[in-house]
Amino acid sequence: MTRVQDRNESAWLLTPDGATIEPGLRENMRTFDDDDEVDLVIVGCGAGGSTLLQRMARAGWKVVAMDAGPFWQPETDWVSDEAGSHHLYWGESRVIGGTDPVPLGSNNSGRGVGGSMVHYAGYTPRFHPSDFRTRSNDGVGADWPLAYDDLRPYYGDIEGELPVAGEDWPWGDPHSYPHRPHPVSGNGELFQRGADAIGVTAKVGPVAISNGRFGHRPHCIYRGFCLQGCKVNAKASPLITHIPDALAHGAEIRAESMVTRVGIDERTGLATGVHYLNRGRERFQKARMVAIAGYSIETPRLLLNSASARFPDGLCNDFDQVGRYLMVQGAPQTAGRFDEEVRMWKGPPPEVSTEQFYETDPTKPYKRGFSVQTVSPLPITWAEHVMAQGHWGARLRQYMSDYVHWACLGALCEFLPQPDNRVTLADEKDRYGLPVARFDYSHCDNDRQLLKAAQSVMEDILTAAGAKRVITITRSAHLVGGARMAANEKEGVVDGDCVSFAVPNLLVTDGSVLPTQGSANPALTIMAIAARAADRLLGRTRTAAA
Repeated sequence: MTRVQDRNESAWLLTPDGATIEPGLRENMRTFDDDDEVDLVIVGCGAGGSTLLQRMARAGWKVVAMDAGPFWQPETDWVSDEAGSHHLYWGESRVIGGTDPVPLGSNNSGRGVGGSMVHYAGYTPRFHPSDFRTRSNDGVGADWPLAYDDLRPYYGDIEGELPVAGEDWPWGDPHSYPHRPHPVSGNGELFQRGADAIGVTAKVGPVAISNGRFGHRPHCIYRGFCLQGCKVNAKASPLITHIPDALAHGAEIRAESMVTRVGIDERTGLATGVHYLNRGRERFQKARMVAIAGYSIETPRLLLNSASARFPDGLCNDFDQVGRYLMVQGAPQTAGRFDEEVRMWKGPPPEVSTEQFYETDPTKPYKRGFSVQTVSPLPITWAEHVMAQGHWGARLRQYMSDYVHWACLGALCEFLPQPDNRVTLADEKDRYGLPVARFDYSHCDNDRQLLKAAQSVMEDILTAAGAKRVITITRSAHLVGGARMAANEKEGVVDGDCVSFAVPNLLVTDGSVLPTQGSANPALTIMAIAARAADRLLGRTRTAAA
């Protein structure tokens, strides 16, 4: 493994105070004309798109990344305020349906350079080896066309580049992290106390938040506004972990550019570039290859909106796979009231976690499992928790004034991929005149059993820690799937290298390619997949040129 700085200098390309990207990198970035046939145009600058951008720019490719949102300046664009941070979320119209509709917004959609990692909690666990073989091992879900061992070196590389802080991790593939764990606040201490009392192993981390200086990145100041964008740049997001190095190696970021359709040569069936809108003007960027990284709603939507004579039902949709098998994780949160003040908002929202319940337990009636971690809802989100219990008026005010005495845990349940949980195109049009995405979602019985099991464990932990009463809100988080990788085109959209079966010069490099989702937050795995896809792409092009 090379030194981090030898493969990614982003942390050293910030100003010495860590406040922003080094002057000149953004202002004087290399730019291309629409008529320049660049080597690669990438749609989306989140976890997958930014990682691919940085890798390919470093390899000397002419590469442009489009993003529909702004190129953020953390110091001026972000605020330590819940209500003032809604502009970080994707707020365009979408239609939701199914028997268990999934609200879309702050917990699963991002807008702007950096994507949803700008406002994620910073929690970056790995998937387990078992996640890649759930069909073979557990009879549910799907087997991936690659194995955990294929991603292991990329997990290590990305953990170093973010960097990740945490205790030695005993679950899945046991491993350590480049930075030591952060100190634990009141919420984490209560989790540890309760877990120890009932025989549950809990560990601190892993969080992509620097513990000490890292390059020009500062130490975390534990202000508790990780979900509102980290103004001090201690929490990792592609905006500061991969974009600066990409710019330094000749990449272009084209913000405020909404890609509307992928161009296809009807004679060859190859991608020719992307149609996009920039400041109201319709444009087309020529490219030798295209990579889509718009995440699990917008990626299928773009493919479906790119229908043509060759692909009348949507690009890469010959076998009706685009948009299918979209998953969320069940993310119930259970809070407990303590006599002492907890002040759970102090520190990163995820501090302490257990993956003891991650794998299939043959003694249980359900397959697969869940993880549990500390979460720390800020006041507006806490009010939503309380109102979900039916409390209004004076009772709500009482709960709000009691906020400092509550601790909160959250679970991530591995909901199973189902073909009818999918994205299609709605009749409704957006402000660009394009059909918006319709996302239908319904739980299966296994999903419902996991929700109950996770709630029971969280209640047990909090009660054992001394909580006098507990409340639970059922919710969901993290979108994956919708353009999944598979062994063949009848079961998925891309192969194990993220290359489309139908269009050989088209890649998908975001969370939509995941065939299953585990009980782990997906950001690290998305970045690792994109880094591997870059290596595989470079290897193929070198072989072709030889």
